[in-house]
Amino acid sequence: MTRLTCMDEENLLNIILVEDDDGDAKAIRRALNRSHIANPVTRVVDGVEALELLRGETTETLDSYVMLIDLNMPRMNGLELLSEIRSDPKLRATVAFLLTTSTAAEDKAAAYAANVAGYIQKNRLGTHYADLVNTLDHYRRIVELPDMRMQSGRVCD
Repeated sequence: MTRLTCMDEENLLNIILVEDDDGDAKAIRRALNRSHIANPVTRVVDGVEALELLRGETTETLDSYVMLIDLNMPRMNGLELLSEIRSDPKLRATVAFLLTTSTAAEDKAAAYAANVAGYIQKNRLGTHYADLVNTLDHYRRIVELPDMRMQSGRVCD
């Protein structure tokens, strides 16, 4: 994994993909490539690995990011991960979208109760993830995201 410096990150939005399904992860990466969106994608396979990344327990440091989190994963699912993120003062401002095959109203309610930016059903995307990628690109261009460096106490000169 690479280590990004503050200067590298100034205008760079990283995508953290928390997805255990290799096929879905590849589809998202292909859609990003086809759309010529060069944002770096860091993939982890479950909530445990995501927390290690977010808390700096890996060699990679990401200050400006948005998360795409699968709901159903082994070890720690998406809702459990969101609960951990929202209870951590250094991570609670994290912008996260939940990706899922679930159509259960209680899953959607729980996701929005955890302040997700969006609840995206994979079956609505089908095999075409271009709409998801375009939505992320528009979101990045329009929405002012929190400065995670300030949340973590990390300051760049």
